[in-house]
Parts: sequence; C-alpha cells; structure tokens
Amino acid sequence: METQEYARLASYLSADELLRAERFVFARDRHHFTVARGRLRELLGMYLKTPPESVQFQTAQYGKLSLPGDAKIRFNLTHSCGLALYGLAMERELGIDVERMRSEFATEDIAERYFSMAERNELKGLRAETRTAAFFLCWTRKEAYVKALGGGLQISLDSFDVSVTPGHPEKLRSMDSERWSMRSFSPAEGFVASIVGEGRFHATSFWSRGDEPVAMSDYE
Repeated sequence: METQEYARLASYLSADELLRAERFVFARDRHHFTVARGRLRELLGMYLKTPPESVQFQTAQYGKLSLPGDAKIRFNLTHSCGLALYGLAMERELGIDVERMRSEFATEDIAERYFSMAERNELKGLRAETRTAAFFLCWTRKEAYVKALGGGLQISLDSFDVSVTPGHPEKLRSMDSERWSMRSFSPAEGFVASIVGEGRFHATSFWSRGDEPVAMSDYE
C-alpha cells in the first residue's frame, strides 16, 4: 500500500484508535489495524453519507462495535494475516470471522480445548486430508456466532455445536438456532470465513474494496 493511501486511512481514526494502534509491538500489526479501521470508516461513511472521519463508534460491554444512537446499520469486522473482512446488515445483528488455514494450528489439542464433543466426533470421522479445512470451518463458525451474540468470552464455546464437514450445509445447534443463519466461504486462497446473521439469508454476495473483501447478505 502506498504511503499516501495509508496516511489517508490513518487520518480517519479517532485518537483512541491511534493510541491503540501504537500499542502494537510489530509494525505489520499496527498497519493491519489502521488499514482495517480506516476501510471500515470508509464503508460506513458511504452508507451514512458522511465523511469517514465523522463516523463514531460505541463499544459494548464485551467489545463489539456499533454505531451510536438509533442507527440501522449493523456491522462486524475481522482480519487475519493481512486480510480484512467486513459484514454489513440493516437492523439485524451479525458476526463474521476469517482465518488463514494453518495445519500446525489445527491440532487435536486445540479441538479438545475449544470444540464441543459433537464437533470433535465429526472431525475425527473425516479423512485426514480434509481435517484442516474442517477445523477452520468449525473455528470460524463458532467465532462468528459468538461475535453475532456480542457475548465475548462469557459464552462457552462448547455450549453449542456447528457442523464441520466441508461441502455440507452449514448447521448451528444452539438454544436460539432458529434466530440465525450461517454461511461459510473462501474470500481468498488459503482462507476460510463464516458469517452469522439474524433471520434467513436469501442470497449472499461478495465484493472487494481495495484488498478487503466485503460480505453482503440479502434477507428474506
């Protein structure tokens, strides 16, 4: 990214965001945070018909961002290894998560720690060559659901189940599963992402602004 473009995106951030960016130890993390927040402000400014630097955020108890007041737009942001992904909806809560698939991370020990018994059993029943993809489908689906709820670490990851088999329909098994729809997709080679939103998805489309994909879901 050119220095001029980076400076423009950084100029949109609030004082608190700039301070947060400066706390990152590594320059790449500082860069990713700044660009992701700058792009988010551009997107929201486009829909709100306001300059990006005028977009204000409020933070819920467990860290979920939203627009103040009675704004109808709901949004969520995720990034992994330099790729940022955004989800947008009107008057419907949503959560989105993206991860770069890494076989060294997709271990049985991690699954035992974070996945439910049903998810672990489904994972073990798959062929070895599909388990890394299945692991990250499970991970992003769980993260997207937790982010949609906005409960942070207060929500136990083994208190609900998601389906994990690649190529099979996405399923959420929870006390409120009828409230949500779930979609998984690959926004770039080597990455997997999932989005969870209130209501029933009718169709989901994807487009890019710069290097950052955006997920747009139409509801019934």
